[in-house]
Amino acid sequence: MVEGGNVYDKYATRNPVERRLVAGFLSRLERLVDRTGARHAHEIGCGEGELAIRLARRGLEVRGSDVSSEVIAEAGRRARAAGFELELKACPVETLEPAEDAAELIVCCEVMEHLEDPEAALETVARLASPWAIISVPREPLWRALNLARLRYVSELGDTPGHLHHWSRRGFARFVERRLELVELQSPLPWTMALCRSDRDS
Repeated sequence: MVEGGNVYDKYATRNPVERRLVAGFLSRLERLVDRTGARHAHEIGCGEGELAIRLARRGLEVRGSDVSSEVIAEAGRRARAAGFELELKACPVETLEPAEDAAELIVCCEVMEHLEDPEAALETVARLASPWAIISVPREPLWRALNLARLRYVSELGDTPGHLHHWSRRGFARFVERRLELVELQSPLPWTMALCRSDRDS
């Protein structure tokens, strides 16, 4: 796995239970994307590009950003192998600016829990969303319980390496509502996924 990318490549897992969980996550994501009617998306924290490529396959014009230049290079390789030339750049989420980086739909999945300052990242998402945003995080304490059930990260009490923040479903809803209008909250096991609209008057 590329340094700075996903700790565990859930999209390539061969475990049938994990594959079913990931399929549920992707199905909910695609349903929410379709609900927005967006044609242009920017995935923040795109990692190796799996979601960005899936959105491109659905006909969206997609760009992506991630803090790691190595991960962005890998995303570019995977996108080209899939037949897409995506606009990708390496930069921290806090440095993104509306003039260059705004999009009809901002996608930010499995990112907030890794950031030292998720509030600043949420502020950035709110400024870039024109008007839609989809944000997801692991649902706690279920995430850690499932890790322990499969004997993963036992010494960390099930906490995945790199997770600095932990939200319950209700806690995450309160978090996004600080800067965005919460339109729909989904719970694909074991995540929480929020469809939001920007509220530029707040």
